[in-house]
Amino acid sequence: MDPSRIPRLTEAHIRLVHREIADSGAWPGADHFTDAQYDEHLGDFLRDRPEGPLAVFAYGSLIWKPVFEPAQRRRGTALGWERRFTLRLKRFRGTPECPGLMMQIDRGDTCDGVLHTVPPSTEWETLSLVWRREMTVRPPGNYPRWIEVRTGQGVERAIAFTANPESPNYAGKLAFDEVAECLSQACGHWGSGAEYLLQTVLALETEGIHDPYLWALQERVAELIDQRVGKPHP
Repeated sequence: MDPSRIPRLTEAHIRLVHREIADSGAWPGADHFTDAQYDEHLGDFLRDRPEGPLAVFAYGSLIWKPVFEPAQRRRGTALGWERRFTLRLKRFRGTPECPGLMMQIDRGDTCDGVLHTVPPSTEWETLSLVWRREMTVRPPGNYPRWIEVRTGQGVERAIAFTANPESPNYAGKLAFDEVAECLSQACGHWGSGAEYLLQTVLALETEGIHDPYLWALQERVAELIDQRVGKPHP
């Protein structure tokens, strides 16, 4: 991480917006994946797999809160995808009364991230964990796809969890200030949107990845928290 680049959004801001919220549980009426459906979905997905070890493209929380220990980590650039806050959350980092937003990659330009190579000896078990972490209901808001990722060795196909316009929770391309306003307030039993943003920015910077959009967003979220509740004490 560049020591000269310090986020304006801080842990003190996070403490100001954090609230202890009980898990509201499964969404009534939603079609949740069963274990059998997860396994069927994964099996169908892997029918189109490339040769050799598989890799998962991490662009957000999978960098700072990975599901598995990768056999290898490499920098990569997703081609035709960009980071956006496009998934509405009424659970996890939001509530029905104050929905949150989660970042995904949606169709667009490019996105720098980290490729996590799945250990070949535990491929099914590892991907089963990833599938259950990233998807909850059908149709999934986080949609797994094979995407093209440019690395130092060329372009390869990797697994990525992407925005799904067919999901009822898909928010589309929101205005910058609408995203910032939401992240400055929303909180669920997993924590706040502001915390999610800060952890992602810090993880990317540690990997040597500077995302101008997320950097501007964390500055705006900090400003909104300052305006609403006053500047936090360090």
